[in-house]
Amino acid sequence: MNQTPQNTATGAMSSAATRDNDDDAIDLGRLFGILLDHKQWIIAITGLFAVIGVVYALLATPIYKVDALIQIDDAPSTNPLADVNSILGKEPPSQSEIEIIRSRMVLGRAVDLLNLDVTVTPKRLPLLGDFLVRRGVERPDFAQGWASTWAGESISVSEMPVDDAMLGSTITLRVVDDAHYELIQDGELLGKGRINQLDSFADGQLNLRVTALNAATGAEFELTHISRMQAIQNLRSTFSVAEQGKETGILTWSMTGEQPRELQRTLNTIADIYYSQNVQRQSEEARNSLEFLDNQVPKVRAQLDEAESRLNAFRTSRDSVDLSLETQSVLERIVNLEAQVNQLELTEAEIAKRYTPSHPTYAALLEKKSQLKREMDKLNAQVKDLPETQQEVLRLTRSVEVTQAIYVQLLNKVQEMEIAKASTVGNVRILDDAGILPQPVKPKKAMIVVIMTLLGGMLSVGVILLRAAFRRGVESPDQLEALGLPMYATIPLSDEQGKLSRKVKRATDKHSRKIPNGLLAERNPADLAIEALRGLRTSLHFAMLESSSNTLMITGPSPGIGKSFIAANLAAVCAQAGQRVLVVDADMRKGHMHSIFDERSECGLSDYLAGKKSLEDVIRPVSALESLSYVARGIAPPNPSELLMSARFQDFLTAVSERYDLVIIDSPPILAVTDAAVIGKHVGTTLLVTRFEVNAPKEVEVSLKRLAASGIAVKGGILNAMERKAAGAYGENYGYYNYSYK
Repeated sequence: MNQTPQNTATGAMSSAATRDNDDDAIDLGRLFGILLDHKQWIIAITGLFAVIGVVYALLATPIYKVDALIQIDDAPSTNPLADVNSILGKEPPSQSEIEIIRSRMVLGRAVDLLNLDVTVTPKRLPLLGDFLVRRGVERPDFAQGWASTWAGESISVSEMPVDDAMLGSTITLRVVDDAHYELIQDGELLGKGRINQLDSFADGQLNLRVTALNAATGAEFELTHISRMQAIQNLRSTFSVAEQGKETGILTWSMTGEQPRELQRTLNTIADIYYSQNVQRQSEEARNSLEFLDNQVPKVRAQLDEAESRLNAFRTSRDSVDLSLETQSVLERIVNLEAQVNQLELTEAEIAKRYTPSHPTYAALLEKKSQLKREMDKLNAQVKDLPETQQEVLRLTRSVEVTQAIYVQLLNKVQEMEIAKASTVGNVRILDDAGILPQPVKPKKAMIVVIMTLLGGMLSVGVILLRAAFRRGVESPDQLEALGLPMYATIPLSDEQGKLSRKVKRATDKHSRKIPNGLLAERNPADLAIEALRGLRTSLHFAMLESSSNTLMITGPSPGIGKSFIAANLAAVCAQAGQRVLVVDADMRKGHMHSIFDERSECGLSDYLAGKKSLEDVIRPVSALESLSYVARGIAPPNPSELLMSARFQDFLTAVSERYDLVIIDSPPILAVTDAAVIGKHVGTTLLVTRFEVNAPKEVEVSLKRLAASGIAVKGGILNAMERKAAGAYGENYGYYNYSYK
């Protein structure tokens, strides 16, 4: 039984619902097959990226690294009471020293000494200039007078003072000869100068002293004087300091840049500046401590003289009173405690210059001082129990001994400070001078090539998979059968047919398109595509036995899928079997059936339907096959759909079906225009053509619905241009496709 339009639509909708359940499924085998199908593209793109990586690795300017090793010891204390400081604890110096090293005090001095605020950049050939210089290529004869610089060419600038208005401006220096140069700014000549003298330019806004010109005539260099703060910031960005380990006091200095010798000189200069300021700072601390002690010695000496005078006066008035053994023991303890208290007071005077009372070091000192005073209060309480005479002698003796101890201690410290001041060496030791690492740290050539190769591979795979995700056409007959469309034939892609096609471009087309030019069934009867059409011929023989007429319409969802190729060659195959066959080009807009037979389109179907030609005039025999005839599309009419809906078209079909055994009608695509729906009502059998990987399953589904809505039952489907692919056919669920067909 023939399949009704309602059954076809119901089957298509049920199969679509089944497909929706599998939309989210990912078939790894299909993805792998897609990659295999496009392996040439993957290899080409990956190879291209690898070549780009190799070229970049060769042309990129190498970045070198220099490093040095510095040791920072605990600063030798010049404090008079260093022992108390050690008891109270001291913070590790590494972090504070790192900040000093990176300060403007150190780096700014290096900028001033090395003129780092003046940059000299040689002009080189684009892309290859730096590469040629690194390879030691000297200026060739044909490049004499060029502005670009070559290997061995350089200049030396010792001074470049400028006004604030000229800061950051780029000035071009052009070599005139071995002793003269000229300055250019924005294409204007500022003036000429001579080496080893300070020349003035731009009304005194720019001064320049060039000490050497080791370049050929015409060589150009760009000079820029940046601000001192900017130069310090630039130096800080390339200079790094890090401590090795935790609280080791070993610091690693490093710098990176394009000129290793300049980096080495800069790093050694920074080390010398830091070492000098460290020694100066230690010497200044010793000087300040010595000055403080010198101020205290006369005061303590006066206090000692006064204490001794009072003690002698008291003994004279009391006839030389001596202390008992118990009182002498208390006296010694009191003297010892007072000496410690005085020592802490000296230390407090030093610490007060650096810390606030809330600092942990200062707070610990105050706590120690309070503890000693509490012990002295206990001893003073014992002294009150002694006789009055003993108490007075004890008090005066204590004052003498305590003051004498302080005085002796101050004299010792003065001697120590004198020695420390004369022998100050600082607490910094340069373990390793700046050295250049043998290999550049950047670029890592092998890594760049590997990364670029991997990037090319991933990018090519990603683009191919993304393209496949958005352009998933029909890939197997099973997909069409899942839509309720029986498959009558699968036509393989013919390489021979590509040779028979030619490109044409019409005024109404945006792009050129290929159209058949010649019958493949005649030129190569053994082609696989023709063998598949012979199988279709057999299937149609039985399918059309139940048909109401011997007319067959071949349509499809979209243009350019091979409907005309199938219609013409199917007609030729049937004619070769002895049938009388007529193939009609019903696409009166853009049909090209006449091109297959290498004739013109005039005098065809549109002319007959318009009443301008008779049936005998429009039917053209094919000389190569006596049993085959065809009707061209004729002159393109303004109203092809109305012509097809006229009674004259039905009369045309009735007449030709009586005269021929098989009438094949090549119709326009159903999704583009309504012509196929009009033609389908007058034919006995309808076949739907889809093209491999071009038409999406959703297009086929919409085509079936549109034909069913017009009351046309599609007998079966044909999958055209099938290719042998590694990828399978999974998933579709694409949206509606609308084709223009003008």
